[in-house]
Parts: sequence; C-alpha cells; structure tokens
Amino acid sequence: MSKNSAAVVASGHPEVTAAAATILAQGGNAFDGAIAAGFAAAVAEPALTSLGGGGFLLARSTDHESVLFDFFVDTPGLGRDPDQLEPHFFPVTVQFPGAAQDFNVGLGSVAVPGNLKGFLHVHDRLGRLPLATILDPAIRLAREGHRLNSSQGYFLNLLKPIMTLTPAGRSLFQPAGRYLAPGDILKNPDLATFLENLPADRGQSFYKGELAHRITRDMRQGRGILTYDDLAAFRVIERAPLSANHGDYTLLTNPPPSMGGSLIGLGLSLMAEMGATEWGARKHVLFLSAVQKEMERLREEGLDAESRAEASLRLKKFSRGTTHVSVADRFGNVAGMTTSNGEGSGYIVPDTGIMLNNMMGEDDLHPDGFHASPPGRRVASMMSPSLLLEKDTVRLVLGSGGSKRIRTAILQVLINVVDCGLNVEDAVKAPRMHWDGEMLQVEPGYPEEAMAALKKLWPINVWQERDMYFGGVHAVVPGVAGSGDPRRGGCQMTE
Repeated sequence: MSKNSAAVVASGHPEVTAAAATILAQGGNAFDGAIAAGFAAAVAEPALTSLGGGGFLLARSTDHESVLFDFFVDTPGLGRDPDQLEPHFFPVTVQFPGAAQDFNVGLGSVAVPGNLKGFLHVHDRLGRLPLATILDPAIRLAREGHRLNSSQGYFLNLLKPIMTLTPAGRSLFQPAGRYLAPGDILKNPDLATFLENLPADRGQSFYKGELAHRITRDMRQGRGILTYDDLAAFRVIERAPLSANHGDYTLLTNPPPSMGGSLIGLGLSLMAEMGATEWGARKHVLFLSAVQKEMERLREEGLDAESRAEASLRLKKFSRGTTHVSVADRFGNVAGMTTSNGEGSGYIVPDTGIMLNNMMGEDDLHPDGFHASPPGRRVASMMSPSLLLEKDTVRLVLGSGGSKRIRTAILQVLINVVDCGLNVEDAVKAPRMHWDGEMLQVEPGYPEEAMAALKKLWPINVWQERDMYFGGVHAVVPGVAGSGDPRRGGCQMTE
C-alpha cells in the first residue's frame, strides 16, 4: 500500500469506527487507531467488551513485521488454597429469541482481565500518538454519553439480568429505575475519570496498586477467586502468528494455545480443492458444508494446533460476547483486534465503571469442569484476528465475534473473496451457513438449486433472516474499502 492511499476502519459500532478514524486523521498509525477503538468499544459496546475482559491484536507494520499480541484472560487463584472457599458462582437465565440459556456469573466467574494491560502494551510497543490523545474519544463518550443504537440496545436487553445484578450495575444501566433502551443516553462518568487518570497511572493501580487491593478485598469478602497475585502476575504475550497457505495467498492468524486460527487454517486447506467458483453455486455450497462438518468432527476429536493435521491436542475453549475492529492506515500498517467480556460477571470494579468478565463461568470454556484448571494458565479462545497476504502485501484484515461461529464466519468471508471473487462488502453481507454438530444452520438467500443439493446431504434449518448468530465479520481492504457486518451493527469509514 502506498503512503498516500486511504486509511480504512471497520468495527461493530459507528462511535468505535469514528474513534479510530479520528486518531488516524490526527496522524496516528493503525495501532493507535485500533487501541483508540478498543477503549471506545469498552464504552459504546458494554454488552460485548470491557477493559475487564481479554483479547488479541494482530499487527503488521510497514517493515512486514507481524506480531500477535495475546492479552486474553488467565485462570485465577494464585496464592490461594483452592479448598478454602466455595466460589460465588450461579446461573442467570438469558432469554434469547426462541430459547433461554443459562450463563454462570458472580465473583467466582471472573478470570484475570487482560484488555487494559494489552491496550497499554500495544500502545507502548507500536503507538505513535500520546496516550492522552488516544483516550480522548472514549473519555468523551463516557463523560458526555452516547445514544444507544438498536444493536447495542438489543444486546443489553438480552443481558439485563447480568447488567443489573449489583447496585453499581443498576446505577449504570437502569438510571432512575428504568432499564436503558435504544435511543436512551448511556453515560459512564466513573469510567471517564478512570481513563482521564490513565496516562499518569499506566494501569498500575488496576494491576498492582489501590484498585488491585480493592478488587482483592471484594473477591475475598464475596467468595471470588481472583487475587492480587493474579493481577500482578498478568503479562501480555507476543507470539508469531500462525501461517496457512491458500493458493497464491497466505493467511496470518491467531496461533496456539488458541484454536480458532488453527481451525480456519485447516478449513482453508480443505477448501483448496474447490478452486475458483461462483458464489452460491452447487459446487460452492457442497464443498463449504462438507468442510464445516469435517472441521467440527476434528474439533471434537482433537486437533494438533502446530501441524493442523495430527489429532493430539483437545480443543477446549471458546468465547461468546465478542467484538472486532480492523484498521489500515496510510503508511502501510494494519491491525486486527478482537476482544470479549463474555457476558460479564455482574461485578463492577468500584469507582471505575469497569465490569469484569465471566470467563470462568463459560461451560464451553471448561469441558473438564468449572474451576478445574490450575491458576495462572492462559485461557484459549476461538477469537481469530487475521490478515490475508498476497506475497508481502496485505489484501484483507478481518476478524469476527460469534463464539463457535467465529471460525466458519471468517472462513466464509475469506472464500468469498479469494475463490468466489466477491468484493469485501458483498463477501461480508453474503448469506452464511454453520454446521452446529447436528444440523446445518443456513441463512436465507442461497439459490434454490444449491439448497436442494444441500438437503439431500444434511439436515438443514433455514433461518427467516440473517442474524448475529452467524458472527460479525468486520473487514478492510487496505487503501480501498471496508465493511462492517450489519449482523452486529457494523460500521466502516474510509479517510
């Protein structure tokens, strides 16, 4: 990408996209923009992410250096006898359309948060503008408030039992006794103050100072597992990205211990035999459905994340409530960042407006049983910020939310672009399918001939409309265009 080409941003919220675009317009690079977006998302997308959650950022600089920053959560409990207490841990029922689902919350559901340290680490390592400048958009959103759009209002409504679990949550999300709805103004003055102090504090209070001690006291008194030692010990890990080839292209994505990237790489290798084809053609949908079924089989049986061929390492972890931002600047730098807070634990750190995650309460994160893993272990995830390269040129930056559908959503957008020849907007908006282990879930919009062929092979459930269930892929083509996924309130901007 030439130095004078356009800067492009795509995310799950207009204010988050605007935060990154503002920083890019002020001379910041892609990494500044992504971190500004991350802080803004913690304000504008409170049902999906938080400074108390965890995530990953995949960076590629103008000198072609690629680094995956892993700041996902750790298992808690350092310095504590696991037999000392019964964790504060209980289910809360969330009413999804057509079904109800229980999520475990409470102080015992909190894993060691990584987003705050991760954002600061990436800024220190690759940022260009002062931290105070990076924080300005998020501080404005938190202090002045922003109007809830329909997507965020919908997400918050789903999680109402969690968001209003404590007095602090009710004060934030149910001011004057009425739960916030689309069109209402959401303010978070405590978070604004916390962010205003961050350039001087650099997160020390949260991880090693007064706030860390306050969190520890609350955990001890409320039967939580998170300790001061956990917070003080948390580190951002820099990893070499996983590389997977597909024809003339190379995919860079999230490496082990996280498993989403390995499965996407496997899917690409399996799709290689399809070759170029028209989107929605019989060949396309049959290959795609068969590959997804094979991916799920290997996920269940075990997959060696290093080779993506030998079954020796059990796939264990996923994440649900998730958001993503993709950024390309005018200088040739690109960044893809995916973050999550699960559904949130209900616990808000006093005087910060930051809700901590509930990653220890996710049953699909802990197939061996809740609280079975030793403390200090990095939890794996399906989150897979990714870059598609043609030789040394980045052609696509993308990532997605969507729990188990992350891998299939990203795979389908990649195939839509590379093998079906769609532009990025059409590739993101095209209908998707997902093999859920029992049947093929399919969005409407596939040609009748293709659907007839699918129905001869698999049990199929055709949805009435496109839905957030199928992920939220926010993608950019550096220097050209971006596409925020409308399934999750996506917004893109080119400067």
